[in-house]
Amino acid sequence: MEPSTASRNRRTLLAAGLAAATPVGALAQSFPTRPIRLVVPYPPGGPLDLAARALAESMRETLGAVIVENRTGAGGNVGADHIAKSAPDGYSLLIGAVATHAINPSLYARMPYDAERDFTPISLIAVVPNVLVLNSAFAKLESIRSVDDFIAVLKRKPGAFQFASGGNGSAGHLAGELFKQQTQTFAVHIPYRGAGPAQLALMSGEVQFMFDNLASAAARIREGKISALGITTTGRAAAMPELAPLAELAPQSLKGFDISTWYGLFAPANLPRPIVDRIHAALHQAMAGERFAQVMRTQAAAPSPTTPEAFAELIRKEAAKYKELVARSGATVD
Repeated sequence: MEPSTASRNRRTLLAAGLAAATPVGALAQSFPTRPIRLVVPYPPGGPLDLAARALAESMRETLGAVIVENRTGAGGNVGADHIAKSAPDGYSLLIGAVATHAINPSLYARMPYDAERDFTPISLIAVVPNVLVLNSAFAKLESIRSVDDFIAVLKRKPGAFQFASGGNGSAGHLAGELFKQQTQTFAVHIPYRGAGPAQLALMSGEVQFMFDNLASAAARIREGKISALGITTTGRAAAMPELAPLAELAPQSLKGFDISTWYGLFAPANLPRPIVDRIHAALHQAMAGERFAQVMRTQAAAPSPTTPEAFAELIRKEAAKYKELVARSGATVD
């Protein structure tokens, strides 16, 4: 369900009134005068929550009190919708992600917000790579030592194998669907209730492979409990530089293969540019600090600051990519 025209008009008038009431230069100088809410649309303790709390702590040095608030539900849509309908004054911000702004608009039959029109992108924060991992016993049995070996096995035995994900429409699920499409292979998708149960299913041999978050898979890879073939991003990950991108390992079959989990900072639509710039500067200063760097290391990621314009362009490209991918895969969420 799209936000009403009246709702959008109210936000536009609020922004226009704010800009008219205060000279442009003074907007940034006077902001903020009260605490800022930073909404995380996922439960406490997860990657986005940990990043948000590290950033909030550091941003207090330049913006004063920044309070993290978890608003969960509907794959992140509940928290995102709350910010979409908030006043564009800089006091309500969102840590949004690939799900809330690129995948969900195509995955859900009804959306309470428009992922492009109802937000002001401020900056990308991080890109977290995923990794193609196999059950070690399966890899040994089938003599799989490379991505090409794996593709050959899938083609030789179409439909004989299964891959796990943390849920229908998750990044891991869609990475598997993209892999199948590009390699012209077929394997059965088995969704689990979260990445943890999916990884346990992989290690037990209940499924043969999955596309897992590198941070959660790294320890199991090093222990030899699962076998890694390559990462899903176009560049290598500092956490495990020995893992090459799938697009590099199998250029004929997987050219351009690029699936990642990313998240960034958003405000409601029509936030005046001076306030955007003020928040943007404070965010990037926080991202350069050691507190945030520690969180990035636990997520096998690196800070990925961008301009608001570059972030907006990334979202448009990702939304188009996932729209096509979700349509081809037939994935839906009621």
